[in-house]
Amino acid sequence: MNTNLVVDDKAKAQNSSAEHVPLIYKAPKDGSDGHQVDTAAKIARRKLREIRREKRAMDLVRKDDEALVKLENAAIERSKAVDSAVLGKYSIWRKENENENSDSTVRLMRDQIIMARVYSVLAKSKNKHGLYQELQSRIKESHRAVGEATADAELHRSAPDRMRAMGQVLTKAREELYDCKVISQRLRAMLQSADEQVRSLKKQSTFLSQLAAKTIPNSIHCLSMRLTIDYYLLPVEKRKFPRSENLENPELYHYALFSDNVLAASVVVNSTIMNAKEPEKHVFHLVTDKLNFGAMNMWFLLNPPGKATIHVENVDEFKWLNSSYCPVLRQLESAAMKEFYFKADRPTTLSAGSSNLKYRNPKYLSMLNHLRFYLPEIYPKLDKILFLDDDIVVQKDLTGLWDVDLNGMVNGAVFTCGESFHRFDKYLNFSNPHIARNFDPNACGWAYGMNIFDLKQWKNKDITGIYHKWQTMNEDRVLWKLGTLPPGLMTFYKLTHPLDKSWHVLGLGYNPSIDRSEIDNAAVAHYNGNMKPWLELAMTKYRPYWTRYIKYDHPYIRGCNLSE
Repeated sequence: MNTNLVVDDKAKAQNSSAEHVPLIYKAPKDGSDGHQVDTAAKIARRKLREIRREKRAMDLVRKDDEALVKLENAAIERSKAVDSAVLGKYSIWRKENENENSDSTVRLMRDQIIMARVYSVLAKSKNKHGLYQELQSRIKESHRAVGEATADAELHRSAPDRMRAMGQVLTKAREELYDCKVISQRLRAMLQSADEQVRSLKKQSTFLSQLAAKTIPNSIHCLSMRLTIDYYLLPVEKRKFPRSENLENPELYHYALFSDNVLAASVVVNSTIMNAKEPEKHVFHLVTDKLNFGAMNMWFLLNPPGKATIHVENVDEFKWLNSSYCPVLRQLESAAMKEFYFKADRPTTLSAGSSNLKYRNPKYLSMLNHLRFYLPEIYPKLDKILFLDDDIVVQKDLTGLWDVDLNGMVNGAVFTCGESFHRFDKYLNFSNPHIARNFDPNACGWAYGMNIFDLKQWKNKDITGIYHKWQTMNEDRVLWKLGTLPPGLMTFYKLTHPLDKSWHVLGLGYNPSIDRSEIDNAAVAHYNGNMKPWLELAMTKYRPYWTRYIKYDHPYIRGCNLSE
């Protein structure tokens, strides 16, 4: 027989008899009311309850202590084993460190630094100066080993030793200082501080990207100046392009390109011609400003687009484009507009500065940006024309666009309303009654940058007149804030035919997550956004689509230190 069972049965019997004591009523012998007997029974019951409660509590505490000790021992062992095959095991709050990723060691070392910072604060508060100094020393060593690395391959060769040493001091710190509540408070404070820093850096990044987007790199400025000098040294008879008879032939494929960037314009032309099936049928109408007129001419005189036709014009020589006809020019002469665009007082905050830079970008003042609304005036003999921005790359033959049936519409464009933020209410002020009365806030937006225009329908529907009406009404910027897309959406409202999305992929100047197959399959890749491919802030993975059409061995490009 099991002795333990006998003992347990006896104990239960004793407990049971004791528990039934108060249930037995005995009449008092002395004629009293029985209060004395009841009080004794209650005391007995209370003592038995307390004994059982203490026993259960001791059992639970013993079990909890055993579990806690096991967890602590396991954590300590993991911390000691940071130099083993599986790294980061001491960081039990970062389970992803168990994955064999290319940056697992980098992330582990950064986690170590975070915990070392927490423990160093605790060590200092508890006057453990030796441990504090040791933690600070390991933090500095780890920072030097990690540096700016984002992948394990970029780490300094001393990283494994630094990681091992940090793991050992963290184990020591944990044994002496671990306090779950205090550590969680410190980590929460660090997280909040990091969030504030991220917000500040985002504002700063926005400000700097807006500033960078306004600039022309020195290398491109150098290229323009050198070309300009050589152009005006040419005899007048050598400044003419061949095949001028093609410029008004409606049977050919005509392109409109308005740009003040020589290098960007060269990529547009080069990429179009290199992917064209019949280059001799393509005609490029390039308009620039007075400053870059010589450079544009010289570049294409030196680098003619094969059998294609090209013609360069100066926007300042369009005498019909004056303030009495064009609302934008008229508005720029007003005191209010000059105050808005050219006032000298500086913004008081970083966010205000980035906003001001956004609205004051010179491209919104340049008539080159507004010429897209005057295509029939510039090319009165043409029936159709393909408008291209200078921040695009052509990857396929575009002649199929001239065969697209626009169904009586004026503008053929790729629609961009896959998400809600590409609808009209994103661009227009629907609190204004003129906007609310004439437009649907959920109407689908479309992309400027590659548009096929039917110039006959344009004239029939007086598109330029519609644009003038809305531009005049927006003198105080109450209908839209900036750019040519909002007035374009208004001007071509219900007059735009949707093109297949494979014609035009957007976002290479701001979206880092575009699927590569989408770019490769697109006829035109568009770097809309601030990260233009000719700027240093361009996204590296998208630049090759653009740079492949630049001849980096060209003497002018090499002389101005333009490089891939």
